[in-house]
Amino acid sequence: MTDAVAASVPAQGDEVTIEIPARPEYLSVVRNVVAATASVDPTFGDDRLDDIRLVVSEAATNAIEAHLAAGNENRIGITVVNHDDHVVVEVVDHGVGFSESDIIEHPSLDSDQRLAYESGLGIPLMKALADETDIVSDGSGGTVVRLVVYPRKRG
Repeated sequence: MTDAVAASVPAQGDEVTIEIPARPEYLSVVRNVVAATASVDPTFGDDRLDDIRLVVSEAATNAIEAHLAAGNENRIGITVVNHDDHVVVEVVDHGVGFSESDIIEHPSLDSDQRLAYESGLGIPLMKALADETDIVSDGSGGTVVRLVVYPRKRG
């Protein structure tokens, strides 16, 4: 590894945290900060950076909608951590929470019937594009979405 490349490889645990108001106008800030943080690792190509932008946008959009539905004015937290071989993104909201079992089943992502649905694509997209997707919400308030993305899609 050359000195130039070695200097651009993130240190284990490099972390960036931001908090945003629960307003859609801040989604581009979230996408840009998370993708810029991940791109510090030169092994992330444009396709995977696009995947990261999309999954974090979906998670942040869900958080914004949860805050708006609850009338909650708290900020939404987004943390991205570079590890040696992957990036972890967490989106934390203070909405009402939900149970994954309450999610209505929609046609698969590649089905033409899916076009009949205007919403409900976020969580399936996160699960399809991130290498790991964990959603913690007990239905009593707040949700944490944890997304793990490797430079090359696994599985």
